[in-house]
Amino acid sequence: MKITTDLGRCIGAGMCALTAPEVFDQSEDEGTVVLLDETPPPELHAAARRARQLCPSGAISVGD
Repeated sequence: MKITTDLGRCIGAGMCALTAPEVFDQSEDEGTVVLLDETPPPELHAAARRARQLCPSGAISVGD
């Protein structure tokens, strides 16, 4: 799994950080997504996919 984020699309809703805190955080300055692990271990794949689904701006992409 490879995760990418688009800061230009991110609106800082924070659903990613709430859903998968091991993979995502939020910038203290702008509130936008911070990708902590672009290739998370298998046990975090489901949470990362859920975060992508919950992102209201579509700023998260997940590839295999």
